[in-house]
Amino acid sequence: MLKTLLAIEDDGVSADFAGPRLLPAELGAECAARADVYRLLAGAFVEEPGPSFVQAMRRPEVLQSLAGVGVRFDVDFTLPDTESLVERLACEYTTLFAATGGFPPVESVRLTGRYRQDPHFKVGQTYAKWGFALHKGRFEVFPDQLGVELMFVAELLERCSLALARGDEADYRRLEREVKRFWTQHLGRWVRGYARLIEQAAEHSFYREMARFLGGFADEEIAAMGLRIDDLDHGRAVVPKAEIRVEFNPDEPVCNSCEGAPTGPSRAAPVHTLHDLR
Repeated sequence: MLKTLLAIEDDGVSADFAGPRLLPAELGAECAARADVYRLLAGAFVEEPGPSFVQAMRRPEVLQSLAGVGVRFDVDFTLPDTESLVERLACEYTTLFAATGGFPPVESVRLTGRYRQDPHFKVGQTYAKWGFALHKGRFEVFPDQLGVELMFVAELLERCSLALARGDEADYRRLEREVKRFWTQHLGRWVRGYARLIEQAAEHSFYREMARFLGGFADEEIAAMGLRIDDLDHGRAVVPKAEIRVEFNPDEPVCNSCEGAPTGPSRAAPVHTLHDLR
C-alpha cells in the first residue's frame, strides 16, 4: 500500500518518475511526493494497520520525516512491541470507525447519515471511468471510504507523474483537472471536518496525529490547487439521517390484474418523501 515514503514492497506502479509548470522533472517529482502522502494517509484509515505498516511507520527515518511536518507520536506508538501495538491499534480502529457509536470514515455516512447514498455511487462511476477496480482486502470497503478515495487520488497523481515523464502535457492536464474535480465533489466536502472530529475523539496518539496530519494536508492541497470548497461535515459527532426520496407514478399498475384497466392521460410522477420511522 505504501511505496516510496515507507519503502514497503507491494504490487505497485513503477516508481520510475521523472517529469512540466516548474520544470517537467520537478513537477513530476512533486506529483510523486504528493502521491506518497496520500498513500500514507490511506494506509492509516482504510483498515486496521498490519505488522508491516506498523514496522515501516516506526522506522527512525520515517518518524523523523513525520516529525518534520509536525506529526509526533507518543510513547503509546513508539515503545510497545509490534504485536502488542497492532492489537491495540485494531481495537482503536474498531472503536473509532466500526463499532456502534463510532465515526465511519465513509463519505455517504458523514454527509447523509446513511451508507450507500449518492457519493457511494458517484465515486464508483468515477473509478470505473478511469479504469480503477475496487478489490476486497481483509474486509469489504465502500467506494466512498476515506482510504479508498485517498488511494484513488494517489493513483491519479502517479499517472500525472508518468505523463510528465513521457512529455504528454495534455494527459497531465486532464489528470490534474480530475484531481481538482474529485476534491471539489468529494474529499473537500468532508475530510477537514472529519479530521477534526477524529483528532478530538482518538485516544491513541497514532490516530490523533494522523487525523491532525490529514486535516492540515487537506487544507494545503485545497489552497495549492486554488479551490474554494465548503466543509459540509463540520466535525459533527452525530450526523442526522437524510430523508430518503423516492419517485413513483401513482397511475402505474401494481399487479397484472390491472393490465386491462383503462388508462387516463399520464401524469408526471410526483416526488414523495419516505420518512425513516425507525
